[in-house]
Amino acid sequence: MHNLLNQSSEPAPADEDEKRLAALGYKQELKRTWSGFSNFAISFSAISILSGCFTTFGQAWNNGGPVAIAVGWPLISSLILIIGLSLSELASAFPTSGGIYWWASKLGGAKAGFYTGWLNLIGLLAITASVSYGAASFLNSTLVECFSKYHDYFFHGNDLLQTFCWFLLITVGITLLNCFNSQVQSFFSNISVWWHVGGAAIIVLLLILIPDSHQSWKWVFSSRINNSGFRNGLSYWFYILPLGFLLTQYTITGFDASAHLSEETHGAHLTAAKGIWKSIFYSAIGGYILLLAFLFAATKPDQVSSFDPRVNPYGSGSVITILHNALTPYFFRMTLLLSTGGQLFCCAACLTSCSRMMYAFSRDGAIPGHNYWSKVNKEKVPIRAVLACSVIGILMTLPALWKSPRGTPTAFYAVVSIGTIGLYLSLIIPIWYRWKMADGFPAGEWNLGKHYRWMNIVAVIETLITCFYFLMPIEPAAVPWKKEFSWVAVNYAPILVGGTLLFLWVWWHLSVKKWFTGPHRTVE
Repeated sequence: MHNLLNQSSEPAPADEDEKRLAALGYKQELKRTWSGFSNFAISFSAISILSGCFTTFGQAWNNGGPVAIAVGWPLISSLILIIGLSLSELASAFPTSGGIYWWASKLGGAKAGFYTGWLNLIGLLAITASVSYGAASFLNSTLVECFSKYHDYFFHGNDLLQTFCWFLLITVGITLLNCFNSQVQSFFSNISVWWHVGGAAIIVLLLILIPDSHQSWKWVFSSRINNSGFRNGLSYWFYILPLGFLLTQYTITGFDASAHLSEETHGAHLTAAKGIWKSIFYSAIGGYILLLAFLFAATKPDQVSSFDPRVNPYGSGSVITILHNALTPYFFRMTLLLSTGGQLFCCAACLTSCSRMMYAFSRDGAIPGHNYWSKVNKEKVPIRAVLACSVIGILMTLPALWKSPRGTPTAFYAVVSIGTIGLYLSLIIPIWYRWKMADGFPAGEWNLGKHYRWMNIVAVIETLITCFYFLMPIEPAAVPWKKEFSWVAVNYAPILVGGTLLFLWVWWHLSVKKWFTGPHRTVE
């Protein structure tokens, strides 16, 4: 594979970075203070194995069981790595903020860029909201374990209101953090890497050393569980198990953050490219070790699967139940704190990435009120875009105030689905156009050589199949023709994604195509 691993990692001088940016049509407005490690760190933090592996563990446990995790994780993460490698080649050729949209515009024209940009923005907004809500849920559980009277007194034991309150406070906190200059955000991203590495290592060691017994290898790699409410049989393999793959596909998202921070990174034509694929590679390995540790420690699977709050107060499929059974009270609380801390770092990283995308997309006039959202303050931070992303994320998560009939957080998984669908669809559009250009593509210093021919196609097919499943109902009460149908159980991802695409189609034909020409040059 040509130039994949052995390219120089020396950052280019600042003037060289600015020359590359100017060649793409933009003047240097954001502060270029991020190192290559910091660029990797922002994507590694946005992926966050301490977030996705904890908050969506139940999705895989209830839809497939251990086999959906032990077999599904390495399978799906390998396919995601192929997507990441395809994107790294694009990042090297075009190192600019809002890279996904810019690449699609450059390779496929203004229309392709318009749809890509909106899908990417919607995906980032939803991912940021879902990570913040997941962190709030874990923080709430941590407080319940640490303070005996907390649960009954705070909102009189209403779990939904408690979680939503913490969700709002976390959103406010990461918003304030993202209002500081880029050096502060870079500093926190660097700390986040070591928190994730050290935290995951401690949790794995605790789950190896403390429990008196562990599950067998055979159980971990072959056990099947179906708590979805749907029937077994062929539907297990072709419907239920793929729903469980949401754990992997959702966890390993946000790696496009390296591209969105290109204009703030030294030598981005190399460092951003490497930040994308390295963040996926190391997260896939670390996440798999962590998940296997959970499965080997799950010695009471019936309790973990129970929907009865008297038997399992943490909810069916919750990894918290496994940790509670496997660890002493002290180490159980430590584990919750480590996970919650990692999730808070992830929240901040996701908002940083989202705000840079909104800033770049507004800079090219694609968002209503673009002149307002594309402004930066004296610290060179797009603070208005930061605030907008936070407010929209809160509005998207309002349905989480209602619980589905089976007690599952349907609204949370819907936001997860929206984020995953939006992000991955936006990623494959420039990949598709790169494949169509073939040898006419102006490859950068970091490239795939001839391997793009099969990698790009694999990336597109995997994404389309994944998105199909993420649009499907995740419980019987969400199926319209079922007698137990309830609107609060509905996966509203297809409603929001479909409605958004329809709106964009109408808007494009009635107005946008008359004035939107793609990226605007801000420097000659």
